[in-house]
Amino acid sequence: MVRLADTGLWATIGGVVEPDESPEEAARRESEEEAGVTVGLSGIRAVLGGPQFRIRYPNGDETAYVSTVFDAVIVSGTPAPDHDETIEVGWFRPRELAEADISSFTRALLVGARVFAG
Repeated sequence: MVRLADTGLWATIGGVVEPDESPEEAARRESEEEAGVTVGLSGIRAVLGGPQFRIRYPNGDETAYVSTVFDAVIVSGTPAPDHDETIEVGWFRPRELAEADISSFTRALLVGARVFAG
């Protein structure tokens, strides 16, 4: 998990897929950008969407996300925040995530991916 600079909340590593980029390429890129690690992806854990993945931004813009959650392992690098988007990197046991300071979006993502029951 990474602590986001803009909210101070813990979140999964992630972000948008850039033009001409596959979801797998985006997952690898975001892992490098946000936590300084290269990951190997071992499969799709979940593809999630719906009302709990709707976000309204401070400027009033609204979007609905469809998220692909991958199982991944670190193959190189030492986890560290980028000090731009992320300010801390941490490891949590599933039961600890239920009590962690996370957004409703991250909670829905983790519950939907069956990391914990919510």
